Amino acid sequence: MLQFNRWQVGGIALLLFFGALFAFPNFLSEDQSASMPGFVPKTRVNLGLDLRGGSYLLLKVETDEVIDNRMAGLRRELQREMRPRGDRPRIALESLPTYDAETTTVSLRVRDEAQVEDAADRVRDLTRQGGIAVGPVLRPYTVEVTGPRIDVGMTAEAKRYYGDEAVKDSIEVVRRRIDPVGNKEVAIQPQGTDRIIVQAPGDNDPERLKALINRTGQLNFHHVDRSISPQEAEAGALPPGRAVFPFAEYEGPGSLVVYEEPEVTGDMVENASAEPNPDGGFQISFQFDGRGARRFGDFTRENVGELFAIVLDGEIISAPRIQSPITGGSGRITGQFTPEEVSRTATLIRSGALPATLTTIEQRSVGAELGADSVRAGAIALIVGFIGVIIYMVVSYGRFGVYADLALLANVVLIAGALSLFGSTLTLPGIAGIVLTIGMAVDANVLIFERIREELSGGKSPIVAVETGYRKAWSAILDANVTTFLAALIMFQLGAGPVRGFAVTLAVGVVTSVFTAFVLTRLLAGSYLLGSRPKAIAL
Repeated sequence: MLQFNRWQVGGIALLLFFGALFAFPNFLSEDQSASMPGFVPKTRVNLGLDLRGGSYLLLKVETDEVIDNRMAGLRRELQREMRPRGDRPRIALESLPTYDAETTTVSLRVRDEAQVEDAADRVRDLTRQGGIAVGPVLRPYTVEVTGPRIDVGMTAEAKRYYGDEAVKDSIEVVRRRIDPVGNKEVAIQPQGTDRIIVQAPGDNDPERLKALINRTGQLNFHHVDRSISPQEAEAGALPPGRAVFPFAEYEGPGSLVVYEEPEVTGDMVENASAEPNPDGGFQISFQFDGRGARRFGDFTRENVGELFAIVLDGEIISAPRIQSPITGGSGRITGQFTPEEVSRTATLIRSGALPATLTTIEQRSVGAELGADSVRAGAIALIVGFIGVIIYMVVSYGRFGVYADLALLANVVLIAGALSLFGSTLTLPGIAGIVLTIGMAVDANVLIFERIREELSGGKSPIVAVETGYRKAWSAILDANVTTFLAALIMFQLGAGPVRGFAVTLAVGVVTSVFTAFVLTRLLAGSYLLGSRPKAIAL
């Protein structure tokens, strides 16, 4: 058990080398790290909000806006449902359906009383398709028929459901915008029923963060109406169902009149990326889902030679002419983009639209000075604990204590290397996790060494006693570390922010401490015993 072949020794040495290689950039400044050769890793351990400083935002999700938008969409769908389709006749309405925000009710009046029942059936069928489950299956809308008038209202359960969904969706959209890779340990979590807390380490500009978060990101593709000029529209000649949108600032002055109802909406875009334009400048390439590809293909097929406007947050970012049908489900947006604008726009499109407006209730910056104090305090705690453990192990176990200390040093290097490799974020609780890992690693060595002492006191030779000590202590070490690892996984799944940071360092530390305490110290002890063959050891 104490013998290691050449390949095993080489594997251990290689693992330690790569651990030190990935940990090395953390001891360099950013300029020094950038000047290193290309084969040297550049990833570093990110510092959390409590260590590096950053921005804190408390945002309110305007859930009432979500309800209003849903009801406005329902109003349009009800109007469309009254149109003729197949063998169904058209149902004439006295006027366009109206929406009352105070009562959350959409109302429509049927002109011919003989068609009221047919209209009510169509309304019930349409609202039944949007059913949601809250406990038992629930219809989110109520339908009341009073003479020629039909009222459609949203239930209280549906309002709560859609409000909760808006908060969850807002959290995901915000996360994709400010942490698209998912390794910055940005803390985004709900507070109460309609609020969100955002903590971004290292970002000391809350205004810039707000500007990125609060852009709605609503992307639509509209058919341009060239029969009326923007000047005529401004003079009051805008026909029903039309809208005027200005060009984005980087596209220059001007505006276009478009059909208000979009042909394709941003929720049908699956992906978007910024890339160089072969003709110069930059472009955004995008892909539709199946539904969007079908609708976009039909629209371009029927409108070859026409203009269509790509509108983002009420501004036209591009207005190309349809040269031929686009049926492949993908396309590109070209324009006078700067590198920053094309990257930011692609991120907005890719992350999706916010379901509701986010209102800033509180914002503040955590200064770097406070973070530096936390780093200093955490480093002092780590160094003091490390030195104390080193002294204790040498005093208690002599040569074998030195082996344990070397393994402990390798353990810290491997933890730093693993955190750098994963691009993880270190928080103050994370430092506590490393300190706890040091104690756990020493605990494993203490179990082994005490077991060896028992074997020596039983009259066994040093080599046999050490082999037996490692073998019999293994089950206890494994049990203790597996349960700790499972606890770390649970904290990572259920926790948020600093709790997850603690869980990451603890989980990584469990793996590295088992390796160093059981494998590395055994290699060092075996090399000494098999090379020197001592008749007795001081332990």
